[in-house]
Amino acid sequence: MLATQDVQVDEGRALGEELRQMLHEVDLQLLHAADLAARYSATPHYDRAGYASPIDSIRFNCHLTSNVDADLIAVGNNLGRMPESMQAVDQGEIGFAHLKAMARTADAVGSKFEESKLLPKALESSPGKFYYICHHYRHAADRKGFESEQAELVENRRLWVSTCEDGTVLISGTFDPEGGAAILTKLKPLARKSGAHDDRTREKRLGDALVELASGGRSQAQIQVTTSLETLRGLPGAAAADLELSSLPISAKTVERLACDCSITRIVLGSDSMVIDVGRARRTISGPARKALNVRDKHCTWPGCERPESWCAGHHLEHWARGGTNEQDNLTLLCGRHHWMVHEGHWQIARDSDGRMLTIPPTVTFGPPSHGPD
Repeated sequence: MLATQDVQVDEGRALGEELRQMLHEVDLQLLHAADLAARYSATPHYDRAGYASPIDSIRFNCHLTSNVDADLIAVGNNLGRMPESMQAVDQGEIGFAHLKAMARTADAVGSKFEESKLLPKALESSPGKFYYICHHYRHAADRKGFESEQAELVENRRLWVSTCEDGTVLISGTFDPEGGAAILTKLKPLARKSGAHDDRTREKRLGDALVELASGGRSQAQIQVTTSLETLRGLPGAAAADLELSSLPISAKTVERLACDCSITRIVLGSDSMVIDVGRARRTISGPARKALNVRDKHCTWPGCERPESWCAGHHLEHWARGGTNEQDNLTLLCGRHHWMVHEGHWQIARDSDGRMLTIPPTVTFGPPSHGPD
């Protein structure tokens, strides 16, 4: 076994060295390509060929992205200002990625660029860390210019929202570092796995976290729901409900969850579509009842979940629309994800005689109960 492992180690070492040498040759070729790109950009060929810019011409004819083209031109234009760094690339001490960060820095600070201050940092840092260091250098060399760039990034904040035919909302955005950090600071704690049973992807957890954040944790968003009494009670044949700002109706189960402990304005219609009740935004579990629930449960009571009470909704084990009360024995705290699982996800949650919460997946049945968790 040891002999086999030794052979594998030797093979890995040889492959690693071959890879290092090959990528070093790629770095040298990229240096030459950068020089060619810069010299090409100084000619009028791209314009006469009908391209909007040298970058556009290189992108189309060399099958590259615009960012890669711009990096090549930036490095090529600054080769004369980075002779020692070019030598370090030639000797394999740094890579072309280091040179890109240095060239971008030289463009940003202009005459204040000093290769001698950056090269030692490049020699001891990975390309990613060196890129970070270059930003500190830019701030030190040209604070006003750096601040101006940061201000422009803030001005360029954008959020695109569109709605698909099935009601799905598509969101895409661009945020400055500060704005992005503020968003991630709020999202990441909410996107943590809620226990060993949590098999959601990172993208799914981030999506759920955004909805939870927008809801204020306890579903505190002010939401207007228009529904029939039959829908609210989950009766067969009842129509769906209408949700404000949504292009398509929502299901009875969603209405049920929102009405469980949500700050909603309800508009209830009778069988003849006449408004029979318009309720002000309020909580169905509020005041002393909610405080007592927080003290007792402290966090989401789904087994293995510890989402704090401030990010949980109060859930009726038997929904109030079907006669359930606000007595503590009928209430429990559930985080946004697990509250959804109980209503729309068709899981069941119940309290046993010892006060422990038991969960039953939707694929498991034990006969038709007279009534069960909503």
